[in-house]
Amino acid sequence: MFNRRFSFLLAVAVGSFAAGPMLHAQSSTDSQASTDTQTQDPLKRQLSDKERFKQQKELKQELHGTYKKWVDEDVHWIITDQELKAFKSLSNDEERDAFIEQFWQRRNPSPDSPENEFREEHYRRIAYANEHFAAGKPGWKTDRGHIYISFGKPDSIDSHPSGGTYDRPIEEGGGQTSTFPFEVWHYRYLEGIGDNIDIEFVDTCMCGDYHMTIDRSEKDALLHVPGAGQTLYEQMGMAKQADRFRGGLESLGTGPNSSQQQSKEFDRLELFAKLQAPPPIKFKDLESFLTNHKLLTGPVFPFDVRTDFVKVTDSTVLVPITLQIKNRDITFKETDGVSKGVVNILGRVSTITDRVVQTFEETVQVEEPSELLAQSLDHRQLYWKALPLVPGRYRVDIAIKDVNNPDHVGIYAQGITVPKYDDDRLSASSLILADKMERVPSKQIGTGNFIIGNTYIRPRVMQTLATPASFHRDQKLNFWMQVYNLGIDEKSKQNSAKITYQIIDTASNKSLLDTEEDSKTLSANSDQLTVEKTLPLTSLQPGKYLVKVSVNDGISKQEIAETAPFTVE
Repeated sequence: MFNRRFSFLLAVAVGSFAAGPMLHAQSSTDSQASTDTQTQDPLKRQLSDKERFKQQKELKQELHGTYKKWVDEDVHWIITDQELKAFKSLSNDEERDAFIEQFWQRRNPSPDSPENEFREEHYRRIAYANEHFAAGKPGWKTDRGHIYISFGKPDSIDSHPSGGTYDRPIEEGGGQTSTFPFEVWHYRYLEGIGDNIDIEFVDTCMCGDYHMTIDRSEKDALLHVPGAGQTLYEQMGMAKQADRFRGGLESLGTGPNSSQQQSKEFDRLELFAKLQAPPPIKFKDLESFLTNHKLLTGPVFPFDVRTDFVKVTDSTVLVPITLQIKNRDITFKETDGVSKGVVNILGRVSTITDRVVQTFEETVQVEEPSELLAQSLDHRQLYWKALPLVPGRYRVDIAIKDVNNPDHVGIYAQGITVPKYDDDRLSASSLILADKMERVPSKQIGTGNFIIGNTYIRPRVMQTLATPASFHRDQKLNFWMQVYNLGIDEKSKQNSAKITYQIIDTASNKSLLDTEEDSKTLSANSDQLTVEKTLPLTSLQPGKYLVKVSVNDGISKQEIAETAPFTVE
């Protein structure tokens, strides 16, 4: 007993003796840290865990009243994570007021105007959501309220407020079933998300609380009822209802397109994630060139722009905008034998009253093996963005920045008039000259860069009117155009028009190619047809030429013609 007590006391004494120098050293270190802290900027000083927890506790106490409501309710769906973090780090009401003012100003489509159209529209959407989508909770908290506040009114709504009998489309397996109440909201275009977006909401509780879903089978009220609500294949004995429940995002029955639907599950997940995120704010440095007409201080970054017009519906026109940038104008940086250039692009389309209707942001990366960079300087990079617009006059503003040379900025501003395609007037889309044109698989129709309808068409961009798009003699000339509102004969129910194709030498004004085609060979029973032609250029000498496509409608007695210049090198 005595030996154990003596050993314990000896250990304590030795420990105290050993700790003495350490405590002295620690005291010296703390003294030095205190001295450094006094000379250090308190705003840049690293907080201890205790100080950070204390600050967070004080912040919760301070965020009250209007500030708490603003961050928790008013901007809940549109504030970014970075902005929310910055707002919560503010220490007083003066800073919060300034932050809120700048928050709305960053989103103001007309920064010079005393009225903020974005803010007014945002609060209108909140009021609308609270009035129309409340379901045991405020409307802004519901999924429909979230989507409406973030993206506005959908272009169309397929509403089934009572559910009931439902004929499945073939992509859902076909057949007939009964459903819970559901709605499908369709947006023709959502910036940063894509074209032709369908968002489905289902009220499985039958209580008015529609929730967003990526599972189209969730609205099926007979999903788990054996022998009920069978799909087309299940009715034919080619599949079993029990086979539906094998995991995955959806429990759709087997059908003609079931394999294609399975491959799109990740697309549906990606869409769901994008819809949940707040609208991104990118390239704010480039935005100053568009909104404030900031002067360029460095070398001008040149680029060419082409704008085309293609009818989509009676009230909507697709406006493909193509940017062309030469490799020699991009600054490349070499890493591990690869030269890489990066270009940020910011575009904005506004009305004549300066109301922004479309924006687009993109980063274009160019990579070339360093040993081949010199030979690729004459190559050109194309960026393509197709915007749906209603007919009218607009202003297109585009700014680009060379990321590896921040002072290298280019800007473009041009007014455009989106045509109105009247039902009783023969008309045509833009005549597009392309260096590549080909049909795309059915699953790619209408989606992806350079795709219009079922055709991939990569335009050649004119540098100026004096220097039109150029082709080499060993290349092929592709041209594409759509014709609208052809007359239809009442008896035969067919069109009857002559389409003439000409290649004209502009120096001599002589037609080198003059061929004619009947509209019935393209699409006999339609008032719309698409012209797609490919011509080899080996027979043409270097020089300037003109493509001319003329349409003479024998039924409506109307004529139109579209032309496009090009050069052969």
